[in-house]
Amino acid sequence: MMDTKTQEFYDNLKEKLEQDRTWPNEYLYKFIVPADDHKIAQIEEAFDGMNADINLRNSSKGAFTSVSVKVQMQSAQAIIDKYIQLSTIEGLLSL
Repeated sequence: MMDTKTQEFYDNLKEKLEQDRTWPNEYLYKFIVPADDHKIAQIEEAFDGMNADINLRNSSKGAFTSVSVKVQMQSAQAIIDKYIQLSTIEGLLSL
């Protein structure tokens, strides 16, 4: 169960996505995660079988990795469901 502030964020995001786009549509996820191969693999696995274009870039000191995922999504709710799924990865920041 998520807190009220998080639920409001996702509700607002869904509303904006539904206003701005028709579905299915391409969506760009952006994350920052500690430079940990296991955590990066968890993100990649979440998009396995979705024909996603995943790009990784390490921070200048190598402590973090930027992960960009461009993928065709079926609905605004599918985008939010993926954010919720990935929110279990410790240290993950969604941009």
